[in-house]
Amino acid sequence: MDPMSRIDSALNLAFTRAQAPSGPPLLAAAMRHAVFSGGARVRPRLCLAVAHACGDDDQAAADAAAASIELLHCASLVHDDLPCFDDAATRRGRPSVHAAYGAPLAVLAGDALIVLAFQALAWGTISTPTRLGPLTLTIAQATGMPNGIVAGQAWESEPSPDLSAYQRAKTGALFAAATIAGAVAAGADPQPWRHVGEALGEAYQVADDLLDAVATAADTNKPVGQDAALNRPSAVRQYGIPGALNLLTSLAQAAADSIPDCPGAAPLRTLIAQEARRLVPKSLSHAAA
Repeated sequence: MDPMSRIDSALNLAFTRAQAPSGPPLLAAAMRHAVFSGGARVRPRLCLAVAHACGDDDQAAADAAAASIELLHCASLVHDDLPCFDDAATRRGRPSVHAAYGAPLAVLAGDALIVLAFQALAWGTISTPTRLGPLTLTIAQATGMPNGIVAGQAWESEPSPDLSAYQRAKTGALFAAATIAGAVAAGADPQPWRHVGEALGEAYQVADDLLDAVATAADTNKPVGQDAALNRPSAVRQYGIPGALNLLTSLAQAAADSIPDCPGAAPLRTLIAQEARRLVPKSLSHAAA
């Protein structure tokens, strides 16, 4: 089964196990709206790619880890779009969850997706329970305090946030969790994989900063110009567009160079190179060439 099919199957299984006719149907619909609305599934694909590079000896655990990471990512987007944060009316070309279902259900949907992420992890490691603890700790640390995605969101409320700390938490933490969890799910040493995820995650955040600065809403399927409007930390605001492009290139190269020696290293480097090219906004591709 190809990676995208594995991810979709794991996500559908998590929803099937968690939902019942006795539950509130609007909350269930809001959760599905958040998760099954497109998206490149970059983080879970990275998790499965690392698991494959490390032998992929327990596909159920790897699939569960990948699904857990995607559920947490989707939960963060639901909360990020709320009126108290970005107040974004669209996400991935569709109404955001709060626009479609209201702010109360959006808050609850994000909360429920966080819980579902850890339920999926527990269900997927029944056959290999010794991997549940390390996977839970890895993914929980990438989500909460002091350096997870929640902390990344909170940095936006600080008067003088450190750009690198902000980017590592808001975006890099879940990418690092993806690479580490992929190794843990396959029974491999996770530490050599940490920097791969951290560098790639920071590259994605720089790319997002560039898109916010130069793209249109039609290009991104979400509001743009938010960093300047909300006075948020941004690589573009700190380094300018040429400096942010150079930073994106160097971070993607650092991620590829950090891949440990393993049987699947070459395909993974190819994947990162493809992603790096895809990340550059189309209007700036000539400058990055």
